[in-house]
Amino acid sequence: MVLCEGQTRQCQWVFLGQQKHALDSGLAGAGASSGIGMAVFELNAIFVLLIMGWIFLPVFMAAGVFTMPEYMQRRFGGQRIRIYLSVLYLFLCIFTKISADLYAGAVFIKQAFDWDLYISVVTLLLISAMFTITGGLKAVIMTDFVQTLLIVGGATGLMILSFQKVGGYSQLIHKYLQAHPNKSFVGYDINNESCSKVPDDYMHILREPTDPVVPWPGTIFGLTIISVWHWCFDQVFVQRVLSAKNVSHAKAGCVMAGYLKILPMFLIVFPGMAARILFTDEVACSSPEVCEVICGSRNGCTNIAYSLLVIRLMPTGASGLMLAVMMAALVTSLTSVFNSSSTLFAIDIWNRFRPRATEIEVLVVGRVFIIVHMAISIAWIPIVEQAHGSQLFHYTQSVSSYLSPPVCAIFILALLWERINEIGAFSGLMAGFILGMARFIMDFFFIPPPCGDGKPDLRPFFVSKIHYLHFAIILFVVSAVTATTVSLLTKPIDKKYLYGLTFGTRRSTQVRADINLSIISLSQSGLQGPHITEEKQDTPISLETTEMKFSSHKEFQSGPGGTSKSGLPWWKRVVIFMCGVNLNREPTETKSWHLSPQEQIVEAEKFLLERCLWQKVCNVNGIVLFCVGVFLYTFFA
Repeated sequence: MVLCEGQTRQCQWVFLGQQKHALDSGLAGAGASSGIGMAVFELNAIFVLLIMGWIFLPVFMAAGVFTMPEYMQRRFGGQRIRIYLSVLYLFLCIFTKISADLYAGAVFIKQAFDWDLYISVVTLLLISAMFTITGGLKAVIMTDFVQTLLIVGGATGLMILSFQKVGGYSQLIHKYLQAHPNKSFVGYDINNESCSKVPDDYMHILREPTDPVVPWPGTIFGLTIISVWHWCFDQVFVQRVLSAKNVSHAKAGCVMAGYLKILPMFLIVFPGMAARILFTDEVACSSPEVCEVICGSRNGCTNIAYSLLVIRLMPTGASGLMLAVMMAALVTSLTSVFNSSSTLFAIDIWNRFRPRATEIEVLVVGRVFIIVHMAISIAWIPIVEQAHGSQLFHYTQSVSSYLSPPVCAIFILALLWERINEIGAFSGLMAGFILGMARFIMDFFFIPPPCGDGKPDLRPFFVSKIHYLHFAIILFVVSAVTATTVSLLTKPIDKKYLYGLTFGTRRSTQVRADINLSIISLSQSGLQGPHITEEKQDTPISLETTEMKFSSHKEFQSGPGGTSKSGLPWWKRVVIFMCGVNLNREPTETKSWHLSPQEQIVEAEKFLLERCLWQKVCNVNGIVLFCVGVFLYTFFA
């Protein structure tokens, strides 16, 4: 039985739901700093995953796409939106996924082995890059599944130990409010108030509109926007769900992921609060000088909360196993990001500058880009350390709030409103990008002083007074209004190009015309813009398939004794070997992914067909999950 294979629709539901549920030490740090407020980021995903499974996913499956840029190109035609999404993904890889993962892993290594932060970072990078550059990433889904089981099991044991140490749930709530460090560990702001003070609403997930952590308007609207981007339109999760056998497996995977989103509050946030009680002076310190000695950061040490629990509470063997599994999950995560980002750069960007590039050139460029990616990520880590009071979870969410809302707005309009066209979509993306990048640059240029320094906050109003979740709402509205206005003022897309690409036409049996072929035809006749070369967009491309094609090419096959028939110089063969190409691999036939329009309709009907029993099972579980989410929201609101 095939569990999950590459770019085919063969994944079982159980392997779809456990998308990178590695422990987020940043979320534990947020719990140690301000209570359960940040758990709303996980609870919100419950409802967004249901939206993904029942509204957006059927459209993507009916469209027959495997990637989000591919959907946008089929929906609007042209190249510029696809290229923009690829570049944006590379930005987000550097500023959120890679930098944040490296920093979180380095914190664990520093606490466990007392290594310097940057030595820890370089160690992680070398291991991850070695797997990626030499072609180590073949199939990570089964690995992720096993790691998820081990991490959830270890985290459950650690949660039980944490509650036992503090005296149970009721004592956790009571003692957390009193967990204030000694005076020598405390810094004071310009109003002479303690920077280590526990907020009064630490047991609420919906707080005042002016709350610096989770203001309720931002939590309800802004958070939903960036959650929809992450769980419905970001390639990392969506690509896995789109490889489901059929829509029932995809829905079941979304439901499973939703159930798993209940766990972080109990497995990570509450233990983070327990860490503040058990290691108050270290975790809750706010004096810049003292904090720098404890954890190397002048902005606070809440990020070490979970690592202290693992190292000091768990038995020696269990803590070592837990650290090993978490580091393995981190390396797997980094390897996946490196592989996908290098593929995007080589295929979607490099090929635009060098359309006649050979397959080996594309492969080598992708591998070299990994090294560049690593260098930029390392250079960005000092910014991660300083951002948002050194609270990692706030940092990652803020960056997403500055860059993802425009994409979220355009995807929603593309899926639900047939009238939006390419000019309107691109205009909305550019308006949102300019505004978001302005806030992004200002946010990291005007860094607030550590609370305990006693210095005034001199940041401009645009940065200091508008919460990043509120800014996400503004960005979403600006992008949506711009796209809507421009679309209404310009020519609409003919409906013959939209069958199966919107929610209203997802079950259409009419054959969809290819808008990209129409653009090519018009450009060749001189009626529209410059010539656009036709591409085989229906073929899922990756560096691994490029490697297969290259290694099977007769020019590069090896003869007896490993001697290259082409007489390649030894240094070039070394480079090829380091890039993960096996010159001795036997040629393999590649399945064609090109289907006729009628065959695509048949395939879409097959994917969207649900057996009555499994449809009811998915629907009942979806309703149960929705009710659980509503209960948790109302109980902790």
